[in-house]
Amino acid sequence: MGWDEWIRTVEVEPSLYAADFTRLGEQIETLLRCGARVFHFDVGDGHFVDPITMGPIVLQAISPIVHRENAVLDCHLMVDDPEHHFAMLREAGADSVTFHFEAVNDPPALAAKAREHELEVGLAITPETKVEDAVPAADGFDLVLCMSIHPGYSGQEFMEDAIPRIEYLREALPDEMHIQVDGGINADNIRRVNEAGADLMVCGASIFGMEDLPRAYRRLVQVLA
Repeated sequence: MGWDEWIRTVEVEPSLYAADFTRLGEQIETLLRCGARVFHFDVGDGHFVDPITMGPIVLQAISPIVHRENAVLDCHLMVDDPEHHFAMLREAGADSVTFHFEAVNDPPALAAKAREHELEVGLAITPETKVEDAVPAADGFDLVLCMSIHPGYSGQEFMEDAIPRIEYLREALPDEMHIQVDGGINADNIRRVNEAGADLMVCGASIFGMEDLPRAYRRLVQVLA
């Protein structure tokens, strides 16, 4: 299976970095019951981004819960050396990895390395990177992740200049390539993000920052309906 089988027309993708880690399994099970199908798992190394976030041990603990319901774990590698993490994450239950254009010299070659581990693969770009530079490097990837915040910390506000960047990507990339957007997405802007061309919307605080998790997730889905 791969992204074409995982994704419905569009996916609201809960970002586990924003979850309550004292209740992580419980919150994942709640969202699975609400229909969540793709979960975003941020890996930060303390170098490419300041925070050291989640890693294989956490992923291994939650992957049986997610896979039992035929959902998937989408790992965003905010790290200097993505290849170092591929085997460990795959063994722990990762279904896909997305690494940063800014962190590597030859993105297509590294994508091929990820596929050796039977991982789907994405290319992420920070707000400072010109989308025109990233498009040629994305050849052969499954998705491009357009960051709408500076990577590293959950809870930042959506950067409005992400909209024309998403539009450019949708126009420039093949129709079958998915566009993911991560950062500050909420019920007020998620439709605009989708209409600009994204089909994978990563949502952290707008789900986990709310008292009623099912209501928060379903509201985002309903706005897109």
